[in-house]
Amino acid sequence: MITTYIGLIRFGFSLLFGVALSVSFAGMENTRKNNIVVGCSCAILLFVQSSCWWLFGIDLTSKLYPLIIHLPMILFISIYLKRTWLISSVSVLSAYLCCQVPRWIGSIGGGIFNSKLIEHIFYIAAVFFAYYLFKTYVADTLRQLMEKSTKSCVLLGAVPLFYYLFDYITTIYTDLLYQGVNGAVQFMPSVFSIGYFVFIILYYVEIQKQIQAHRERDMLAAQLHSAHSELVSLRQMQNIAANYRHDMRHHFAILKGMASEGSIEKIKTYVNIAQSDIDTITPIRFCENETVNLILSTFFAKAKHAGVTMIVNAKLPNSLPLSDTELCSLLSNGLENAIFAAASLASEHRVVSVKATIHKANLLILIENQYTGIIAMKGGLPQSSHEGHGYGTRSIAAIADAHGGQAIFSADNGIFTLKIMLPPKK
Repeated sequence: MITTYIGLIRFGFSLLFGVALSVSFAGMENTRKNNIVVGCSCAILLFVQSSCWWLFGIDLTSKLYPLIIHLPMILFISIYLKRTWLISSVSVLSAYLCCQVPRWIGSIGGGIFNSKLIEHIFYIAAVFFAYYLFKTYVADTLRQLMEKSTKSCVLLGAVPLFYYLFDYITTIYTDLLYQGVNGAVQFMPSVFSIGYFVFIILYYVEIQKQIQAHRERDMLAAQLHSAHSELVSLRQMQNIAANYRHDMRHHFAILKGMASEGSIEKIKTYVNIAQSDIDTITPIRFCENETVNLILSTFFAKAKHAGVTMIVNAKLPNSLPLSDTELCSLLSNGLENAIFAAASLASEHRVVSVKATIHKANLLILIENQYTGIIAMKGGLPQSSHEGHGYGTRSIAAIADAHGGQAIFSADNGIFTLKIMLPPKK
């Protein structure tokens, strides 16, 4: 009689173990309200389970378990904890798989002492031990993997699902496993083997994607760092130009001395050199924004050096909805690509057009240039055939996206166009 009672208590602990692990895997916060709700749910499920035992017997109750226990748990996690049906299902299936650990420990104990009572006692003791291990070392990792992506969640739930189906089909709804049917005996080892190799392949693919993502993130960070360094250099150049203008009186003194000597050729040479120096370091004023003037001036000089005509129409205020570093990265990457493409054309087609303005509080930037050949687009971004290139366009898209804007790249009829729209700061 005591063996029967302990056996009933064992099934109760099995239910509590499965419920507690299911909500842990689903990421339930450990709050007083949640604990009370889960406790009440366990009491209801225990009542339903006990009633089924009383009315239908243990065999039929075991067959009805998916409907009276597992399905309600999936619905509870989905509705109360607001998890997706996939995460809810995988959490319950994973908890069911974990229930096998106490079962194995109980079977070992019962086999050693050749006692069903000892088997029940070992099972109940193993429930506490297994819950501590799974809760401490498995729950958080499993939850993060399930939330990572749908593919990851499906992969994690595949083996528990196959085991769940196998266990019910071969031991509860039939006794194929106990009869030693070869197909039933070989099914789970085959599933675990296949699952192992599928996991290795998918895990390798995922790792490669992460490596690529880290590489791209590092390259984008390097782009921003480079833009910051370039901006610092431009500001230093601006300060030099200011100092040069401040020192004009010294130049006038030198010219005055040369004039008193009647050295006209020296005066001409000195004026040409001074004029060239001033032109080199003095930014051209395109608009009110100082940073934009510095960047456009630099690339205006680069375009001229490359034999490219750069047409600028900029009307921008001092305040813009992004940092100077981000602004430098946007313009520098866009203009560098445009000048590089235009420089490879015949002289009459070497033109880069730049327009920048504020329209309805939105920052609008348009860069156009002609090109030859074919430009492949992938995911809305032009693809570079050169290793290590293409990060500039990704940097532009990333900055626009970070500010809730858009960066649209298009290549039609020999004209490459970059359109950037950034909304005002909120």
